Amino acid sequence: MALMNYPKKVVLGDITVRDGFQHEEKFIPTDAKIWIAEQLLLAGFKRIEVTNYGNPTGMPQFKDADAVMKRLRTSKKVGHLLKDAEITTITIREKAVDRAIVAKKEGYGPDRILFMVSTSEVHHKKNSGLSLAEYWKMCEACIPKAHEAGIKVCGTVSTIWGCPIAGPTELKTAVEFTKRWLDIGADDIEHADHDGSAPPNKVYEYYSMILDEIPDKTKHVAHFHTTRGWGLANVLAALQAGITHFESTIGAIGGQPANFVDGVPVAGTGAYYYSDPSITGLVSTEDMVVMMDEMGIDTGINVDKVLEIGRMTERIVGRRLRSECAHTGRIPKELTGRK
Repeated sequence: MALMNYPKKVVLGDITVRDGFQHEEKFIPTDAKIWIAEQLLLAGFKRIEVTNYGNPTGMPQFKDADAVMKRLRTSKKVGHLLKDAEITTITIREKAVDRAIVAKKEGYGPDRILFMVSTSEVHHKKNSGLSLAEYWKMCEACIPKAHEAGIKVCGTVSTIWGCPIAGPTELKTAVEFTKRWLDIGADDIEHADHDGSAPPNKVYEYYSMILDEIPDKTKHVAHFHTTRGWGLANVLAALQAGITHFESTIGAIGGQPANFVDGVPVAGTGAYYYSDPSITGLVSTEDMVVMMDEMGIDTGINVDKVLEIGRMTERIVGRRLRSECAHTGRIPKELTGRK
């Protein structure tokens, strides 16, 4: 009998406090962001992403970036866990990198920052404001500065399986971009399906290509959206290809930066890709953790605590989110006594 082949141990990162909240059309209180970050660390996550150091004029959700970082670094609840944790912030442009470096020198900055390129020129320009050529040049200058400050660098490759603006893309382009990131000094790569375009067969094909070219699994992080409902199917396809590092958000929250916050229109990254902005979102942390637990995969995460975080996050944002397991719970292992 043939058995499904997949890794038996994985590394999970949660990016709720940044990617999850960037699509919210109301400002999430700093206290709530800190609570979620602390609870995620207490649940066993050692990689979390907590804010964006970009200009808050376009994304006011992150006007409290320094406050979030300072309070997290001085938290009495999780101070003992921070030495083994990796805290990431987003730094799309050079000014954001400089801001992260200053914060690091002052003792509260990130362990890791993230740059982002798209294989689609039009998507990349909309997301960063620069052409790909200009952006690569910027990153070549910024990565050594970050490393000198003691900050790791993640290079994201986006629109791997398609662009919501320009349509189909080539997988081989994303492989080339991955190599380029590593050549210019990136420490790891986030391979991102930012709009839920990826079908599972193409996910398996792409990650097989990537691991053939760059077999070190610690270099690769899978990032899936579940816009079309394929998120967990794509996680499974990536597992079968051999990927061991994944990231997700509580309640499958998140997506394209909001262009309307607290009743005020803001720039975000422009018009939403979809007529219904509520359908965006990443893979649900709760559902992914429960699925992996049922598969016998060691995640190092306290599953019950994650489900509790999911239910509380719904109260924070004020609506039902897209996790199933936050409400159905884990699979019963014995008779429940219910009739």
